Amino acid sequence: MHFRISGLPAEPFAGLFSMSDQDLLERRAMRVVADSPHSYPCRISLTDAEEGQTLILLNYEHQPANSPYRATHAIYIREGEEQYDRVDEVPDQLRRRLLSLRGFDSRGMIRDADVVPGTAMETMIQRMFGNADIAYVHVHSAKYGCYVARIDRA
Repeated sequence: MHFRISGLPAEPFAGLFSMSDQDLLERRAMRVVADSPHSYPCRISLTDAEEGQTLILLNYEHQPANSPYRATHAIYIREGEEQYDRVDEVPDQLRRRLLSLRGFDSRGMIRDADVVPGTAMETMIQRMFGNADIAYVHVHSAKYGCYVARIDRA
């Protein structure tokens, strides 16, 4: 079974990078500078920022479903990035992390969830999509709980 992993589209965030620090704070966001490798994951490109690169840390509604599982969490985004959108490919950023995969039905209700090393994602994706009730899967960082990406059937 084929799957598509997608990061967030860049367009909704474009205006954030020209905002003042005060304006960002009013939107529950802030500018940060990466100070260590593999610690600042961009949710648009699904790549990690390199030391010295600037990102925006903001609260993002990743699960807008009208269900008890509606959710927001912190994410990092980097300016000038293109949306990751690939079929049957897992980006290196995900391979390096312990991940929580959450399978949702079309009403936004969780139907399956598990924790898996990024090196074993395909097996878990296949298991979840083996359940016809699961419409999509959200990937989260298992340690910090941050939203990472969305997986759909391809």
